[in-house]
Amino acid sequence: MDIAFKLVLLGATLILSHLIWNYFRSPLKSFPGPFSANLSNLWRLQDVFKGLCDITHNELHRRYRSAVCIGPNVLSLSDPALINQVYSTRDPWVKSDVYNVNDSVVSGVRIKNLFSHQDEQWHAKYIRPYINYFTWDTMSQLSYSQSIGMLEAKNDRFGILEVSNRSLDYFASVCQIPMLDLLLDKNPICRLGPPSFGWSVKFSAEQYQERFTEGKQSHNGIKDFLDRYIETKSKMPNIVDDNVAQMYLVLNIIAGSDTTARAISAAVYYEELRGANLSTPPQWKEIRSLPYLDAVMRETMLVHPGVGLLLERIVPKGGFTLPDGRFVPEGTIVGMNPWVINRNRTVFGPEPDSFKPERWLPAEGEHDEAYQTRFSKMKGTDLTFGAGPRACLGRYISQLESYKFVATLFTMFDLEHPDHEWEVTNSWFVRQKNIPVVIQKKKWASTALMYMPQRESFSRALPPLHW
Repeated sequence: MDIAFKLVLLGATLILSHLIWNYFRSPLKSFPGPFSANLSNLWRLQDVFKGLCDITHNELHRRYRSAVCIGPNVLSLSDPALINQVYSTRDPWVKSDVYNVNDSVVSGVRIKNLFSHQDEQWHAKYIRPYINYFTWDTMSQLSYSQSIGMLEAKNDRFGILEVSNRSLDYFASVCQIPMLDLLLDKNPICRLGPPSFGWSVKFSAEQYQERFTEGKQSHNGIKDFLDRYIETKSKMPNIVDDNVAQMYLVLNIIAGSDTTARAISAAVYYEELRGANLSTPPQWKEIRSLPYLDAVMRETMLVHPGVGLLLERIVPKGGFTLPDGRFVPEGTIVGMNPWVINRNRTVFGPEPDSFKPERWLPAEGEHDEAYQTRFSKMKGTDLTFGAGPRACLGRYISQLESYKFVATLFTMFDLEHPDHEWEVTNSWFVRQKNIPVVIQKKKWASTALMYMPQRESFSRALPPLHW
């Protein structure tokens, strides 16, 4: 027998033995799914390679319900009730090795990034402080037109974050029995409370006195909170005095910074935008009050979330039990696909695949309490930006850009979408292409957009209209 044939036969035997071994040792073989998925991850590879796994995953969950085995140690989940457990903020489940592929190699050294890093302590150390630095600096800029300078210094210059965290811990506990505060933080003889915010009181007082004495507005000519408070003091001195104004400033920094630190649609309701008399470009305060625009944007992100693969996590020590009683052992990789979760009929109603912005609005005859409950459930289930501590950091910037872009586009231009099916490819992000759109500037459009051609036809990657 030829030596080459023997080697091929040996290799085939080893591979077959490995696949059989995978099947019998798999802790998930009792879970339904494609048979070959129990043998190796090759099934996952070919499914993703075709770029249609958002469709495949939905078909599998329609057939096998809430838990589907898609790999020897990988379970796809679709029960929205598990979102807060799998993507827990309090006790985060570690990301799987799938994210390691996103690492970079620089001069032979493997470098992790905020997206690929699996260590929750590393993530907390390197990203969360900068979010806080940004929000504290931003609130300081909005209040005094002067930044505290955390981002520039790349550190917590005055120990503000530690003071803030300890103060919140104290407040949460002691406010359950308010009398304790008199014996602790408010004790006139021996204060036993958390570190004080004396620095912020002093800083606010200095900024207030300097601005009030000079009688000038902020240096950049744009009114900040300090200008507004001084103006309010002059108009309502019986309500706002110097102490109250300075207290407002302190609360701006402390409360505003802490709370803050935590898809463009081509379909819009034209009459609502036309009747809104929006400025150019529209301001957020204008468009946030347009209920149908908000519904359209939410619906667009619901039916076409950006990510179309599992957001994988590793089941922690002790494993966990599914709502139906089935046990998932520790070490198992589990995850949810936004394209599956966002099509849950129980939460989002019938026809979850259809573009129906009305689902985000009160139905005819629906009481406000029932609507608010339904709206909150949909909002909490929507997995477009992920969930938990590793949710998309830029979600609010993305939403702000999308809302303003769509409002501007459809206020200033007429769009004609030919009867043409777009092409969609799922390779982590679900991308669209081949969508011709004819865009013509409205005759009455503001000259503020004169840099755009007066009349031009060209293609843009905009989703089709589904009405």
